[in-house]
Amino acid sequence: MRRFLTLLCALGCYTATTHSSPSTPQTFGDWSAPINVGPPMNTIYNDNYAVLSRDELTIYFTSDRPRPDGSFGGDDLWFATRESVHSPWREPQNMGALINSPYTDSLPFLSSNQHVLYFYSTRPAGSCGAPGPGDIWMTRRRNKQSDWEVPTNLGCVLNTPADEIAPAFFEDPETEQAWLFYGSNRPGSADYDVYASQLGEDGLAGPGILVPQFSSPGRDTRIFIRKDGLEAFITSNRTGGQGLIDIWTSTRETLSDAWSVPINLGIPVDSSSNDGSPWLSKHGTTLYFFSDRPGGFGKRDIWYTTRIKLND
Repeated sequence: MRRFLTLLCALGCYTATTHSSPSTPQTFGDWSAPINVGPPMNTIYNDNYAVLSRDELTIYFTSDRPRPDGSFGGDDLWFATRESVHSPWREPQNMGALINSPYTDSLPFLSSNQHVLYFYSTRPAGSCGAPGPGDIWMTRRRNKQSDWEVPTNLGCVLNTPADEIAPAFFEDPETEQAWLFYGSNRPGSADYDVYASQLGEDGLAGPGILVPQFSSPGRDTRIFIRKDGLEAFITSNRTGGQGLIDIWTSTRETLSDAWSVPINLGIPVDSSSNDGSPWLSKHGTTLYFFSDRPGGFGKRDIWYTTRIKLND
């Protein structure tokens, strides 16, 4: 019960805490027509699940393109860099055999200090008591210039015999408490629902707690919560969307308010194709996502849309 109340407090759901937001909440204009990131990021293969560094000069993503040696490893983690936010992306690089495995390695997400990269993997060293399903793993580095270390499984408190997928890191802006949100099809879930685990200072994760505000009878997986904690984006195929997988959004005025009922982000961001796995820039003005809509370069591509901040 204490963990449940703590989570609700962190989410601002049905609590009477002292959390507050700035006196003038941020407001934004409409989202622009999405732009395809283009080559060399997008190829004839599946290129998706992009997340960027805070300065937006490094991008991590999932691709099933051939590895540098010409072999296929299925879904692997890749990254690319650029000189400035106005510069083109350099040729993507596979994160290598230390990070990737012969199995599915996908859905990366950076911690706020950018020293931990969480991701999903079906490698057999995980599974927490059941063969087959994937787990959430992490790799660390000492600083942004050092190499990533050998990945470790987040353990069988967060991970279960079910499938845990699509990790998303969020740090409460006032308490600095870190949380890991993710999707899971554990017993009791209608399909995949959104769960959250509290992260300790040692990086250990607590048990997952269902987040009903972001879950539905449909498939709910990767989410993103804006840095100030007042806007969330949800990947879902719940009813009422534009077609297949869509991006939905929920807001609240202060950290102590309940989240609003999620609404579809709508056209032009969502389409009749699959659109999901949102990543929002620190200023809240650029949203990256994957889509297999017409006009791309292959199967799934990485796209982005922008909006204008109307106040500071």
